Amino acid sequence: MSGYCAAAPGNPWHGPYHDTEYGFPIAAESLLFERLVLEINQAGLSWLTILKKREGFRAAYAGFDVDSVAGFTDDDRIRLLGDANIIRNRLKIDAAIENARRIFKMRKTHGGFAAWLAAHHPLRKPDWVKLFRESFRFTGGEITGEFLMSIGYLPGSHAPDCPVHARIAKLDPPWMRVPTEFWNA
Repeated sequence: MSGYCAAAPGNPWHGPYHDTEYGFPIAAESLLFERLVLEINQAGLSWLTILKKREGFRAAYAGFDVDSVAGFTDDDRIRLLGDANIIRNRLKIDAAIENARRIFKMRKTHGGFAAWLAAHHPLRKPDWVKLFRESFRFTGGEITGEFLMSIGYLPGSHAPDCPVHARIAKLDPPWMRVPTEFWNA
């Protein structure tokens, strides 16, 4: 094993995330939105910082309820900028609010965020990055790639010899439904 799979097990913060969330397919809108917000906020910081602030993010962003966050006002922005329990970065806060609004609109165009993702699958990472840049705010290559790996749309979240990899395989994540040659091309 290498990387996260070797370092995370046994760690009080990384271990549970690695063992029960990272790479596992998810479809619930609030969970997808949470993961996107967390990945955006991780930019320039450690994942440990984000995991430690996760409960603060949940409280600040109304449990990641898209309808609630899409309705946030300037007063909410001010509140978030003053909240030491989250990352107080105006660009990241504005991205979370605007991305909630865009996900809200996806309900009409695709039936929701999960359906939007499914409608574009499979794409290779560069194509996903282009699509995310066109569709969301504050989603560059690293953020998009980590988000998609973390929800089972891109390979690479776990080493093949990691025991979690086998558990995820039983859940049939989207990336595993695509021939290996597609990812290697």
